[in-house]
Amino acid sequence: MNFRTQIPFSKKSNNPIDHTSKILLFGSCFSENIGAKFNYFKFKNAINPFGILFHPIAIEKLILNAINQKKYTKDDVFFHNERWHCFDAHSELSNPSKEVLLQNLNKIIESTYQQLNNSTDLIITLGTSWVYRDIESNQIVANCHKVPQKNFLKELLSVDEIMASLEDIITLVKSINPTVNIIFTVSPVRHLKNGFTENNLSKAHLISAIHQVVEPINHIHYFESYEIMMDDLRDYRFYESDMIHPNKTAIDYIWEQFKNSWIHPSSFETMNEVDTIQKGLAHRPFNESSEHHQQFLQKLQLKIKTLNTKHNIYF
Repeated sequence: MNFRTQIPFSKKSNNPIDHTSKILLFGSCFSENIGAKFNYFKFKNAINPFGILFHPIAIEKLILNAINQKKYTKDDVFFHNERWHCFDAHSELSNPSKEVLLQNLNKIIESTYQQLNNSTDLIITLGTSWVYRDIESNQIVANCHKVPQKNFLKELLSVDEIMASLEDIITLVKSINPTVNIIFTVSPVRHLKNGFTENNLSKAHLISAIHQVVEPINHIHYFESYEIMMDDLRDYRFYESDMIHPNKTAIDYIWEQFKNSWIHPSSFETMNEVDTIQKGLAHRPFNESSEHHQQFLQKLQLKIKTLNTKHNIYF
C-alpha cells in the first residue's frame, strides 16, 4: 500500500549543474532557501542581488535595468520612516543615507549585469501574482516599504500578463547570454494574507504562465517545488509554526529532489566532501587544546586544501 504521491519530474537539462557552474537566483524567499543550499555545498552562486522579489514584473525590471546598466538617481528613491528606500528593491537594501543607498543600488546593477552575462544557470522562483501599483507613478513596485496602502492599487496579474513578462525576461537574458539554462519554479510559501482562494488563484496564474514559456530544447525548464510541497509532502508537519513557510525538513526534501534532478552526479562526491568539512568546522570540542582535537583540525585542513586544489573551493 502506497501512502504518498511522488512527483514524476520533468526531463532535466542536458547541461546539469556542477561545481564549475555559475548560478544566479532571483525571486521569492524560497530562492533564499535553495541559494543557502548552494552556498553550503560551495557552488558558485549569487542570490537576489536586490533582495527578495516576489513577482515577475519586479524580476523583469531588475534584469532590464541591469542589462541597460541603469544609473539610479535621487529621483528613484524616497524617504520614509527615517530611511531611504527604492521601490525596485527589498527593504534590506534601505539605508539611513540616501547617498549610500544610491551607491549600493548602482554597484549592484553593475554586478548583476556581469552575473547575467557569465551565468550558466538562472533559477527564478515566482511567489505571487498579486502586485501593488503606486498611484502617483502608476508603476508596479517590488516592495511597498510599509508606505500606507492607500498609496497603492492592488492588482492580480493575468496569465497573459505574467506570460508576457516571462517572455521578456527570457528574451532579455538570452540577448546577452544565449546559452544560459533558465529554470522557473513556483514558491511553495503560502501567501495567505491575500486569502486562501486568492493564494490558490495567484499560484494557478503563475503555473499556467510558466508552462506557456517552458521550452527544454531552448534550455527553459520548470522544477516542481510547489507540487512537491502540495502533493508529495501535503502535511502541516512540514510547515513552520506559522503554517505558511516550509520548515527545514521540507526544504531539505525539496533540495534533495532538485539535486537528483538538476545536479550532475559527478558533483555528488564533492558535495559529500564539502558536507564533511562543514560539519567539522561546526564541531565544538570539549577541550580545544587536546592532542586529539589538534589532530582533528590538521586532518580537516588537509581536506580543505585538497578541495581547494581539486575544485577551487574555498571555506
